[in-house]
Amino acid sequence: MGRGALAQPHLQKFVRSFGLLLPVISLLLLAGCVHGRAPVDAHSERAPLRIYGMHQTIELAPVHYTAERIYPRDTLVRNGGIPNLFATDDTRADIATHAETQALRNSLQHPDLRIILTVARGHYRMVARRSHGIATLADLRGKRIATMRSTSAAFHLHNLLRSAGLSEADVTIVPFNTPRDISRSIISGEADALAIWEPEMQIAINALGDDAIEFQPDVGYDELFNLNTTAEALADPARRAQIVRFVAALMQGSRDVTARPEDGIALVARTTGYPLELVRQAWPHHVFPGAIAPDLLDTLEREEIWMAQLAGRPARDRAALASIIDESVAEEARMLLAHRQ
Repeated sequence: MGRGALAQPHLQKFVRSFGLLLPVISLLLLAGCVHGRAPVDAHSERAPLRIYGMHQTIELAPVHYTAERIYPRDTLVRNGGIPNLFATDDTRADIATHAETQALRNSLQHPDLRIILTVARGHYRMVARRSHGIATLADLRGKRIATMRSTSAAFHLHNLLRSAGLSEADVTIVPFNTPRDISRSIISGEADALAIWEPEMQIAINALGDDAIEFQPDVGYDELFNLNTTAEALADPARRAQIVRFVAALMQGSRDVTARPEDGIALVARTTGYPLELVRQAWPHHVFPGAIAPDLLDTLEREEIWMAQLAGRPARDRAALASIIDESVAEEARMLLAHRQ
């Protein structure tokens, strides 16, 4: 018997063994390819962005619109805000929206907070009851005004009172912890006037009818509802790339809801639970720039003085406040958007 005949059983045994091992070898080779390849699209490498925002606000419309219709990933906008950026559990956010007042408040404890885009400008107003002896802003002296302390609405009220030669000490603040249903305070007569964001203002105006008087003088202040993140998130190249892509999409989403407001109105009605017609009435009190507000730092500086006085602490200087704003993300997003177009 030749050498070939002697080797044949051993060869057959090897082939059978290799056949059994082939699936395992293939899996190992595939795993090596996956883990060894250079990332092509960060969306395939990282979990979806964790986005938080106050669902009861009209200002969030472009964020909802972008997450649902433009951003190329299944993205959920959860109810919350800036505090979620610093959560230590599964409610932690990558980006979050809030008015500039909350950025100031939270940046004291978290100096790595960064404002990266202005999503909306809220043109605030005040409503009061004529039957309570209010015909001018000066008539607010001694009256009860419902608002939420240390918020953009309270800062707007501060500026309104100052424009009439008054201060918070000249009125009685009726404080609320949440904006939802705060309009009931003036409708029921618990308060003489109301200072809050939309659409609660519109609810009060509709309910009071001819007894409502509106005040909306130019006091040099708009609410600046911003997109925020952290320096830590921006220092992570893959996460930063995701954030830049979302901001670019948000810029487009802002244009879309501005050009086609009915799309945004319908979305807000669905996400807030407020009636469609109510949202439509309140909608004109907002604009959606999709860019960092040019007066953001000036607003922060003025507001910081007010908030520091309320807290009994020294006010931070302009340079310290400037460090909260990071314009590089918006610039990269604009370049990305221009390249796509």
